[in-house]
Amino acid sequence: MDPLIIDVRENASGDISPSNFVVDAIIEGLSKPPGQRSLPTLLLYNERGLRLYDDITTKADEYYPFGCEEQILADHADEIVRAMGAAQRDSEVVIELGAGALRKTSHFLLALARAAKPANAGESPKTSYYALDLERPELVRTLRELSAGIGKELDSRVSFGGMWGTYDGGIAFVKRGGLRELQLKKEVSIKLNDLETERGRAADRAPVVRTAQPTPTPSESNSSSRLQEGALAAPVVATVTGSATQTPNRSALPTPPSSLPSPTDKATSTPVQLLFLGSSIGNFTPDESVGFLRSLPLRAGSGDTLLLGLDQKNDPDLVQLAYDDPQGYTRAFALNGIQHAEEVTEGLIDSNKWSYVEKYNATIGRHEGYYRSSVKQTIKLPVSNVHPRGDTLELDEGELVNFEYSYKYSDPDALALFAAANLRVIRRWKDKKGLYSLWLLERSAFSFAIPFPSQPLASSINANHNQLSHGTSTLFPSVPTRREWAEAWKAWDAITIGMIPQEMLHQKPIDLRHKCLFYLGHIPAFLDIHLTRLLNEKHTEPEYFKNIFERGIDPHVDDPTQIHPHSEVPEKDEEWPSLKEILSFRDRVRARLMKLYDDVESGKRVLTRTIGRVLWMTFEHEVSHAETLLYMLIQRAGSGTVPPATIVPDWETLGKEWDTEVRAKSNAPALVRIGPSEVTIGHDDFEAEDASAPEGWESSYEFGWDNEHPKRSVSIGSVDVSTRPITNGDYRAFLLKQSRLGDSDLPASWVRVDNQVRVRTLYGPVDFDVAKHWPLAASYNEIADYAQAQGGRLPTEAELLAFRDLCDGTSAGQGNFGYKNWHYIPPRPSTREERGHNGGVWEWTSTLMHAHEGYVPSIRYPGYSSDFHDQKHHIVLGGSFATVPRLAMRRSVVNFYQHNYPYAWIGGRICFDV
Repeated sequence: MDPLIIDVRENASGDISPSNFVVDAIIEGLSKPPGQRSLPTLLLYNERGLRLYDDITTKADEYYPFGCEEQILADHADEIVRAMGAAQRDSEVVIELGAGALRKTSHFLLALARAAKPANAGESPKTSYYALDLERPELVRTLRELSAGIGKELDSRVSFGGMWGTYDGGIAFVKRGGLRELQLKKEVSIKLNDLETERGRAADRAPVVRTAQPTPTPSESNSSSRLQEGALAAPVVATVTGSATQTPNRSALPTPPSSLPSPTDKATSTPVQLLFLGSSIGNFTPDESVGFLRSLPLRAGSGDTLLLGLDQKNDPDLVQLAYDDPQGYTRAFALNGIQHAEEVTEGLIDSNKWSYVEKYNATIGRHEGYYRSSVKQTIKLPVSNVHPRGDTLELDEGELVNFEYSYKYSDPDALALFAAANLRVIRRWKDKKGLYSLWLLERSAFSFAIPFPSQPLASSINANHNQLSHGTSTLFPSVPTRREWAEAWKAWDAITIGMIPQEMLHQKPIDLRHKCLFYLGHIPAFLDIHLTRLLNEKHTEPEYFKNIFERGIDPHVDDPTQIHPHSEVPEKDEEWPSLKEILSFRDRVRARLMKLYDDVESGKRVLTRTIGRVLWMTFEHEVSHAETLLYMLIQRAGSGTVPPATIVPDWETLGKEWDTEVRAKSNAPALVRIGPSEVTIGHDDFEAEDASAPEGWESSYEFGWDNEHPKRSVSIGSVDVSTRPITNGDYRAFLLKQSRLGDSDLPASWVRVDNQVRVRTLYGPVDFDVAKHWPLAASYNEIADYAQAQGGRLPTEAELLAFRDLCDGTSAGQGNFGYKNWHYIPPRPSTREERGHNGGVWEWTSTLMHAHEGYVPSIRYPGYSSDFHDQKHHIVLGGSFATVPRLAMRRSVVNFYQHNYPYAWIGGRICFDV
């Protein structure tokens, strides 16, 4: 009996069968100007092409991506399935995008079967696998081989079938709830089959299942081969759930808190695990890759995952050999594409007039495949429903027509891709040679884009499409985009509404701060106050909120009665506004802000630098408070708060991986020498000149807080700086040596549970052994005490800046910041030869914040730093795992904390005088 094949081809208007789909793509590609002409990569993958590809994977060892990926699956399939959480829930579905190669897929499916419980008699397996492909015969062939090869091992544990159609069709099918509909049909089918068996009848062949499909929406029918700008346009709504490709209504208010995902909620629809192997994502441009990955039906906080194969930027000779092996297998595969073009155009393209040309663009990190016109020729384009004209075009001898790009990704490029696509890394596996990776990803509840470190890639993707900010010479647009605001609101709502239980709103996880409820009102009140002053309008109602929520407290740690000017808050819980009132106020203020964006984009208001400053200032104020609120919540994590809406890390496995990583870097230099040199501190951002800013200022201007201005130079001498920060393991050994492991000796980032010292995380405390390689987060006093005991000291602001300029990878997008993880990771040594990172903490300096030469208090926020020129606050640099890229990657950013404040996520490294 043939396997079950689900027809997911989109039934819009007319015939969009695979052949017509390809013909339309051929016409579109060849109709471009000379030098830009292309043929669709899809031509390679007809039935014959897939068999030629099998020859490559079995006979051409030079084609390393296949062998590397197969080795990873052979060695780690059980671990991958476990990390996915696959086969653990009812009605779970695994979909492979592309029919796949049985040699590779079988490793995964067998691991899936080992993880799944066998179905009871008369029931279907609770886990299903579907291969999605455009070619039905290839689906049938692959699934027959699957049945013959490992069918017995999968029996009663994993059912399998095919989805016939394009990626877009399969994605649209899942989004419309087709999997749930299919599950219901399967349940009915089992009962009917049982009935027919009783009556002595059985079908010889399972028919193709044709699902009822409405006309696709624009987001569903949009071809993934070319990303429309609207797919990345910043939405007004702060939607934590749902498809990232859906273009929201700009007049809509943010999604109400009730829609936020909670890890405690039961899934209401079929869990989905997607496989996209073979580095097929490399066939898209980076911009297209973002659009495609954002379109995938992965739901934040649901347990849905994506296993993505990605080739790395390897030696150019190795890459070229992989795409043009000496035996000619890859060449035969490539030339089959032009032969396929001849077939579907009924001879209008003559395959005998073309040859294969390949090259590797090392600058971009992209392999390029071309068909070269062997002669000057005239081609009459075919006619289709979409293209009825049948144009004629001329091609010169030697003209190249592209048919495939295969982008390779460095680690920073991959992480930038995932951030732009709203994906978060759960785990990563590399082959033994370190050439290829499998990344396990989940949809983030929110994400902040990181500029692509590789400049050619950066020029081919714009993760901040919007009408307000045009091209800029800075890393980030001068003015936050709509999308940045939308992601900031998702982050704020996910943290405040998603992680703080109702009963904790009137509690203080840190005694030195306000109760949690205050911060839910403070953020919109601060924004509203500054919009009111800027626009000379009335406050958003209720106006009295400005009196309660304008400013928080930063008390003296030793004497909490010493507090700078702040808002007077109600004393009794019942005197506070309700959560409902605060959230309603929040939504009105957000709508007010978006109205300002509308006015600027429509031309009703001119984007002055004063307006830009207020938009920038209120944005950074909000994302900074999201981070500091997490400093509070981590003190209750595991006993009072809800964990982040992510897959909970497998701490035991990660701990073993981190041990291996640290051992591998054990021979890295422990110290790096810097100086003597002149170090530039700060940047020029004179607020008083906003009113006279030149036209076009927004293309290159960088805003900053008042303690960042002006740019100035400081001399440093020669110093040796540790290449990694102090770790939890370092500090524990230090305390043990001094017999100081009492509760009062532990940093606030640690906690004693059942008489065992553990390390706090937002998921709850973890075993110390898991976190021993993480950077220590502690007060200045604690870290300076450790440094002094080692014969060193903490670096000055200028020394740490010089070290970061030479050795730190943050400016290139490397490092643990921007919510890539919701926890620390082991630092990577930062040397002159190889930039590293500190694991996800700010870093203390020995420099006290003061009124430096040229300092001018902010006009719009005069007390921002001047209130803390008290000889108690030290400058800290960098960013933690919860610092957004816009802040973490701005070199001039200066943060500050009291020397004995224990709760901030700040670490430190040792500096030795030479």
